[in-house]
Amino acid sequence: MAHFTVEQIYATLNNKRHNIRHVSVIAHVDHGKATLTNALATAAGVTARRTSASAAPDEPHGARPSPARGGAMLHHALRDDVEIASGVESRDFLINLIDSPGEYVVDSLSASISSALRVSDGALYVVDCVEGLCVSSSSTTLGRALNELVRPVLVINKMDRALLELQLDPEELYRTFVRAIDSFNAIASSCVYHDTALGDVQAQPERGGVAFASGLHGWGFTLRTFARMYAIKFGVPQEKLMARLWGESYWDPTARRWNRSGFTEEGKPLPRAFCQFVLRPIYALFDHVMTGELDKVDKMLGSLGLSILENNQRRPGLVGKPLLVRVMQKFLPIADALLEMVVLHLPSPVAAQRYRVDVLYEGPLDDEAATAIRNCDPDGPLMIYVSRMIPAASDGADDAQRGRLYALGRVFSGRVATGQRVRIMSPKHQLGRPDLFVDKLIQRMQMVMVATAEGPPPAIDDCPCGNLIGLIGIDPYLFRSGTITTAETAHSLRDIKFSVSPVVRVTVEPTNPADLPHLVRALKRLARSDPCVRCDFEESGQHVVAGSSELHLEICLIDLRDYFADSDIKLRTGEPVVSLRETVTARSDRTCMAKSPNGHNRLYLAAKPLADGLSEAIEYGEITLDLNSAKTRLRELTETYDWDVSEARKIWCFGPETAGPNALVNATDYGQQQLNEIKDSFTAAFQWATKEGVLCGESMRGIQFNIHDAVLHADAIHRGGGQIIPTARRVIYACELTSEPRIMEPVYLVELRQCTDALTSAIFAVLFKRRGHVIAHDAREQVVKAYLPVAESFGFTTEIRYVTRCQVTPECVFDHWQVVPGDPTVPGLAQDMVLTARAMKGLAPAIPSLDRFLDVL
Repeated sequence: MAHFTVEQIYATLNNKRHNIRHVSVIAHVDHGKATLTNALATAAGVTARRTSASAAPDEPHGARPSPARGGAMLHHALRDDVEIASGVESRDFLINLIDSPGEYVVDSLSASISSALRVSDGALYVVDCVEGLCVSSSSTTLGRALNELVRPVLVINKMDRALLELQLDPEELYRTFVRAIDSFNAIASSCVYHDTALGDVQAQPERGGVAFASGLHGWGFTLRTFARMYAIKFGVPQEKLMARLWGESYWDPTARRWNRSGFTEEGKPLPRAFCQFVLRPIYALFDHVMTGELDKVDKMLGSLGLSILENNQRRPGLVGKPLLVRVMQKFLPIADALLEMVVLHLPSPVAAQRYRVDVLYEGPLDDEAATAIRNCDPDGPLMIYVSRMIPAASDGADDAQRGRLYALGRVFSGRVATGQRVRIMSPKHQLGRPDLFVDKLIQRMQMVMVATAEGPPPAIDDCPCGNLIGLIGIDPYLFRSGTITTAETAHSLRDIKFSVSPVVRVTVEPTNPADLPHLVRALKRLARSDPCVRCDFEESGQHVVAGSSELHLEICLIDLRDYFADSDIKLRTGEPVVSLRETVTARSDRTCMAKSPNGHNRLYLAAKPLADGLSEAIEYGEITLDLNSAKTRLRELTETYDWDVSEARKIWCFGPETAGPNALVNATDYGQQQLNEIKDSFTAAFQWATKEGVLCGESMRGIQFNIHDAVLHADAIHRGGGQIIPTARRVIYACELTSEPRIMEPVYLVELRQCTDALTSAIFAVLFKRRGHVIAHDAREQVVKAYLPVAESFGFTTEIRYVTRCQVTPECVFDHWQVVPGDPTVPGLAQDMVLTARAMKGLAPAIPSLDRFLDVL
């Protein structure tokens, strides 16, 4: 690993697509991902300037600290004796580390994780060797990575804790590693991903695909590291040794051969090869350093050509743990091991895009744009996916840049240049649709790099495919993400699917009313930056910010004040409340009818619940109204969800926002002409009504509305949007009220680890007090899993840490929506939640009666 300048990166690796790696770093909270990433960055010579404008390595200078960070590092340490793939032009590699969030609950910032994975080809999954994998978060993040066809490798971190704090013996430490690897492989095997080109994603130490590290102390290794040492010493092939250094493999020094029994011919036990040849040298160094036997340390390092001396004299005071850190960094430098693993086991853009194009591109896979992406062709049409927008920091940008947004994107094909004219498409753009901006100018570009002590990354004139880039000047034309291209016939790159919803809300207002315009502008920037944030303006005149958890909301409010506001404003926030959903639990007890205001049109509808699982399938994009998937949709609805064939063929739309978990179906059995003429008005009313339900103005969920009949005036002027939209909205509300309406609330899956028998009763008491429900308790692994309503989660972490004396920290991940017990029209918990929501929105206290929406002949 060598120190470098930004100019060196741009000059030496500009066109070496085979020598680039885009790698996300993902982990659970407190598993040491930040220290590991910092150790790699420090070894690469990347030292961020201590300013707010440069706190995040993946953004242009002056951008806010983003949850998805990254640093470009020039790796010179790939040895001459390491075989590299054909097509690689040199042994220097540009590695973009994209540090996705682990400091917070994974679910809260899934938007950042998903954005990081979209522009990555590989992932370092970091696991605390003592804590092990957290199953719920690991399933989410690994599943997301594999669905994006991002290849993961495993890094088992915090070895220093196992050696110094827990003082595990070598065999115990090996067993700890095995448990972590087996858990990772079990989760990876359970994740469904549809591509054979990704190959085997199992973590296999004997192939060099697992690293063992101490990110805090800056040292680490793979089995390749030790196999190389012993191969040189004993003249044995390196690959053969790697296979012997893991698993049930033992060296019998008396018989001078390997065996798998673990015993000599005389029946004496043998140490495992991994413990004998890998761990014991590390244990010996630890013992010699901590006991002050420095002559033995010098002898061990000297046999490897290493020394801890500087200018032939030891630094005064360098003893104990500081000396141990220095020795281990000399013996097993972390950057050499990890970045060698990245280079050898994770794909380049050229290799990855051959199979990732299938999940990235919306259009035909044989058109010009798809072919260019598949080949990572610098001479093909420009195709860039912008994964997120990053606002400039208020204190780091000048007046001209204040409030501007940087577009963080990946160039999948072609070459982008400053001053280039491009076409900008929204994520759901279809050819012929108006959501396209043509002939827009890219004003400036910057490398995706940390601002170093020497200054910010310089602007660059052009950038070829296979790289990450920060684009300036296109922010007025993109909301959160999108596609940039030069091809007139190109389709958009597929939008990112998120598995969470903004379920926790809080009102926000400036303490000084004169700052209201500044707050409105800041809210718009916040909404554009984070896909899991929703900013609304209620009828009561209040501004509402919604996030995926209490912690996520807290972070958003800090960002709103510190980074998104274009002036210093003080905010006043209300108490956090939970978003609800409105649903039905039975078919309508009648066919509902509503008349248009002019009395010339009548609409007849009925409602019923959607089949179990169908709401989630619509939300996750498994069932869409795309014409290319019509046959697949028909088969899925009829075979899996027991739909009638005629209804499955006549779905008008999903809603709200065209992809929500509700369906509008034309269930009439007569000619379509007149109905088709009012289809646009009807679907507009459906989107409106399902976004703001009748009970408390919350979105509907899991409801199918069937149009059974429509009596329309023969003259089109009497059945326009002004007549149909309010009528359709009223009849939809009537259908909801006649189908046993209920309220749904979001539910967390809570995982608590290290729950000893002494702590379990206190934990259960807290869960039951908050309407929690224990679903699993593994006494041997000391793990408790439970469902907890989000409305009861406020202060839950603090209370758990208090009753367990800070020994247990819960992990909360959004899991599902559940029906609140009770009828919201009668006194009880459900009605209390409805009335609270109506009061917050400034609605009348009472739920509207059915007579307000239902008409009679």
